[in-house]
Amino acid sequence: MFPEKGFKKMKFEKVILIALCLILIPITNGVTKSDKPFNPTPMITVAAVGDVMMGTDYPSSQLPKKEGRFLFNESKEILRKADIAFGNLEGPLYDGGSPAKKIEKENIYLFRTPTKFAKNLIDAGFNVISLANNHAEDFGQEGLTSTKKALKSIKMKHSSTTGEVAKFEIKEGKIGLVAFSFGPSPRSIVYPEKVLKEIEDLSKKYDFLILSVHGGKEGKSALQTKNESEYFLGRPRGNLVEFAHQAIERGADLILGHGPHVPRAIEVYQDRLIAYSLGNFCTYKRMSLKEENGFAPLLWVELDRNGKFIKGKIYSFIQTPPGGPKKDEEQRAWALIKKLSQEDFPETSPFFGASEMIFPKE
Repeated sequence: MFPEKGFKKMKFEKVILIALCLILIPITNGVTKSDKPFNPTPMITVAAVGDVMMGTDYPSSQLPKKEGRFLFNESKEILRKADIAFGNLEGPLYDGGSPAKKIEKENIYLFRTPTKFAKNLIDAGFNVISLANNHAEDFGQEGLTSTKKALKSIKMKHSSTTGEVAKFEIKEGKIGLVAFSFGPSPRSIVYPEKVLKEIEDLSKKYDFLILSVHGGKEGKSALQTKNESEYFLGRPRGNLVEFAHQAIERGADLILGHGPHVPRAIEVYQDRLIAYSLGNFCTYKRMSLKEENGFAPLLWVELDRNGKFIKGKIYSFIQTPPGGPKKDEEQRAWALIKKLSQEDFPETSPFFGASEMIFPKE
């Protein structure tokens, strides 16, 4: 028999052990990612949106009042907080000039935004813009040159198919952002061999490499993302899944897609985040805003020192005619991207937590 005093001590220690187990079990097994108190310290933060077209004065004037200064009022607070704040500019910033396309043809659209609208981008919080898309040269090389000049005047970095890399240096390291599109070379995802070689080379020069990718078919029928070559109006628009995976295998850390004019799924591949389409964000008139075309996500991403995806958030905005992002209390962009991600990438979609948060799956 145990002495009474020692027996009581053993009973007390057993009670303490059971209590500790009861406390620890829910912490390790029952907590959701959105409730976790600890996350690795992010090294860089990225805020990204899809297509931006602040109104056009061609073929007729469809410009917002007050030179569009109000367009980003509800989103600029978020964009201004990021190390990298990105958008895809559809159409040149140009005053005058002659169109490079014949608008008489079916399904041909041209955009031309006055150069004075450039200041709206810097005021909104953007610090880098993609010019690698099928509208950047709506007014030919002259229009593209004018756009680059207008961006330079406001100290806005950019990347296009003509070879620029948008470069940033922060205390955590060097960041490079490079933009690709479909169409003829150079920097065409339809002809990926040279593009992938460039990505591999750039990944050795930068601590963080971010890609902008304009591709995929367009419209409501383009919501789903499949690992196959896509076409629109009979023209190739690339295999986005295959390209994104190969790009990450060669050193890319984050891929920001746009082009389909609707949001698409997001995926985590080899610890890197891929957004297959961020849809329309600020497209004033001239673009359809019906249903999913009007959903306007703003993606927030945090990366660790190795470029791995830590966590993020999909801020839901919405556009209604004539256009411009407004906060969406119904969180429709987030809900749509969650649904598409779980359908298209059931094994590799991120974890969708509370309050529009996203996390890598463990």
